[in-house]
Amino acid sequence: MRHDAEPPPLLARIPADINQPDKIAYGLTLRQFLIVALTGGIAAAVYYLFHQLLPVIILVAILLPLLALGLAIALGRRDGLTLDRFALAALLHGRAGKRLVAAPDGVAEPPRWCRLRGKLPAPLRLPVKAIRTDGALELADGGVAVLVETGTLSFHLRTTGEQAALVGGFGRWLNSLEAPVQLLARARPADLTHLIETIQAQAGGLPDPALASAAREHAGYLADLNTSRELLTRQVLVVLRDHPAASRGRRTVRRDTSAAVVLRRAAEAERALAALGLTTRVLDADQAARALAECLDPGAWLPAGQALPDELITSPRSLP
Repeated sequence: MRHDAEPPPLLARIPADINQPDKIAYGLTLRQFLIVALTGGIAAAVYYLFHQLLPVIILVAILLPLLALGLAIALGRRDGLTLDRFALAALLHGRAGKRLVAAPDGVAEPPRWCRLRGKLPAPLRLPVKAIRTDGALELADGGVAVLVETGTLSFHLRTTGEQAALVGGFGRWLNSLEAPVQLLARARPADLTHLIETIQAQAGGLPDPALASAAREHAGYLADLNTSRELLTRQVLVVLRDHPAASRGRRTVRRDTSAAVVLRRAAEAERALAALGLTTRVLDADQAARALAECLDPGAWLPAGQALPDELITSPRSLP
């Protein structure tokens, strides 16, 4: 008998419709069944009231579009949404203001002597209200969230035993969670200009001419790669949040307590994911602000972080 044979790979079959609502009758969900029943009831009522007054052809011309519309709303989908939810979202988007400004207290009305043409801009409502110095995000709904940035692993290049260990460790972290957690994986543009300049600057100080030549050739390869292709990097963010209970007490105290709780969970997640070989870090205030700005406007120029009231503002340039 051979004892060095690797065990068979682990297989976990997940249904494709894991997030789909339950079907109650005839393969229809409760929402679809109610829409079909309501449409059929309206069609039956119209036929019962007007079948003696109108010809059959006119009734068919009225009821067939009604039934087709009901079936389309019940069974149709657009961009991953059902047609009724898609139509509601389109209606809300059409009625919402398109010009948004940063006005936490609302947009002030113009004076009476000012004649207004058009509509006033609407206030911009962002989900994040403020960023604390410890990196916690104060949300507009009263909750607190923390961002944890983590790297990735090459799962398919591992052996079966290593894959089983990774799956087991990740499963233990998932089972230890006390609150909902969001995993955000996004691709962002990469710029190798700084890396190329660093290699070119350090190539001249290498002791071996052949090594210096290889470094310059590698810098040239990176420069050609940086200009000829659109490079992307993958970033994975773990978002942990906590919503303070609506109890008596000052709101500031509740937010501080919630921030301490979610920061503790972020530290525990950082240690658990680091045990799997992942490079993780809890984002501080500047890093969290940069991550949010990149999500809102990927690839754009980002200004420097804001200084605190008690911090000394210095310039990186040397004064004469």
